[in-house]
Amino acid sequence: MDFPDRDDIGPLIEPQGSPSFARVSYDPPTSTLSDPLSTTRSELDRLAFDDLESGATIAVGVGSRGIHRIADITAETVSYIEDRGFEPVVVPAMGSHGGATPEGQREILAALDLTEEYVGAPIDARMDVEKLDAVDVDGATTPVYFSSAALAADAVLVINRVKPHTNFTGSLESGLCKMLAVGLGKQRGAQAFHSTALDRGYVPTIESLVEAIRDSVPLLGGLALVENFHEEIGAIEAIDGPSLERREPALLERAREEMATLPVDDIDLLVVDELGKEISGAGMDTNVIGRYRVLNAPDPETPSIDLIYARGLTEATSGNGNGIGLADITRRAAVEQLDLKKTYANALTSGSLSKAKLPAVVPDDELALRVALNALGGYDPETVRVAWIENTTDLAEFRVSEALLSDLGESVSVLEREQLAFDDGTASFE
Repeated sequence: MDFPDRDDIGPLIEPQGSPSFARVSYDPPTSTLSDPLSTTRSELDRLAFDDLESGATIAVGVGSRGIHRIADITAETVSYIEDRGFEPVVVPAMGSHGGATPEGQREILAALDLTEEYVGAPIDARMDVEKLDAVDVDGATTPVYFSSAALAADAVLVINRVKPHTNFTGSLESGLCKMLAVGLGKQRGAQAFHSTALDRGYVPTIESLVEAIRDSVPLLGGLALVENFHEEIGAIEAIDGPSLERREPALLERAREEMATLPVDDIDLLVVDELGKEISGAGMDTNVIGRYRVLNAPDPETPSIDLIYARGLTEATSGNGNGIGLADITRRAAVEQLDLKKTYANALTSGSLSKAKLPAVVPDDELALRVALNALGGYDPETVRVAWIENTTDLAEFRVSEALLSDLGESVSVLEREQLAFDDGTASFE
């Protein structure tokens, strides 16, 4: 597709003066686990490994998110399993991610340093599933699929971060239960889950599928990780299979209290340097940008952000630009990074089609900002409220226009004042 170039767009909107910016540091109170690897071992001691026979195989499910020290924690879990006399095998538990192919899912794991060499265990990335059962979710019959690779093991253990989801709120959101119901369902299971969840609700669908999985799968349990504002491990807790739905909500509340968010709710324009699947399932964390854009749930009331400009994709997302549709404007460089096969595989499986839509595509930063500021109406560089972030997880430092400074609170300090400049249309600060 040919997108308009500067000669096409430039004459339509007059150049406008840029606001002054400040680079700020944001450091709200939080706590970090001092020795996550030691805690991993002590927590695993709580699970029922003694019920397994010597030499049993244990499938360790891991996902596609960029979780703090996920490779180290997985390697420590593998080492623990081997020390107990069992045989670990790592199974990607990421639904349709990676283009719904074994090669794509291995590629995602490798981008997170989750390789066979690093973790010390084979990776079985087969996309094959078996149908375990069919469950009734408020009158909707839903098939339950589960990874053949995981079912081939004598026990299943999942490792995942517990955090608020990007499409819905409830007692169970992102975490161990959802990884079992969706991630280890591979593409077929993820599609069946989302088809029902969009109509009958996410939480009851998760609960019904996890119950059916527990009845058919030798479920050892899971290792729940909770991150703090700085995206560092704040807590690790092992939860046995029967207790997953009861214990996970409390960890979710802790995660909600400590998650990375912006210190201000009212923003005219949010500029996001990069989005990606390792950052959030939606590419950008919807709890940070205030947009779910799904059929069965209203957008959050806060934050209120009028326009979003997404500048590009992370390298680790490997072209999966699911979530670019949450932005209003993007640039040609971002579109050139897109792998539409991977993006569509993700969006079509989840049923969240809006996240794969293309926003307005402009040639470069200068024109993107010109378009955005014009679209706000009544633009004034002295009063416009702009926040400029690297991505929706790394929020310890970011930039704001002068008009936002007085609203940022005591946890934010100014590092330096900066002016926005452009070199051949590409933005930089000086």
